[in-house]
Amino acid sequence: MSKNAKIAIGGVAVGLFLWIWLPLWAVLLIVVGVPAGAYLALDPSQRRRLRRVTRKELGR
Repeated sequence: MSKNAKIAIGGVAVGLFLWIWLPLWAVLLIVVGVPAGAYLALDPSQRRRLRRVTRKELGR
């Protein structure tokens, strides 16, 4: 099993756990807030580079 598949399975498991134990608004806040916070934590040159590459190239 590839590394990306393991990460995806782990993400689904965490998502199901959160869905069961937290209210819907908290789950949505986490699902939207964590990636947004990670993007905002990048410096401007990293953000430009991230916007420039395609999704297919992100795994490199």
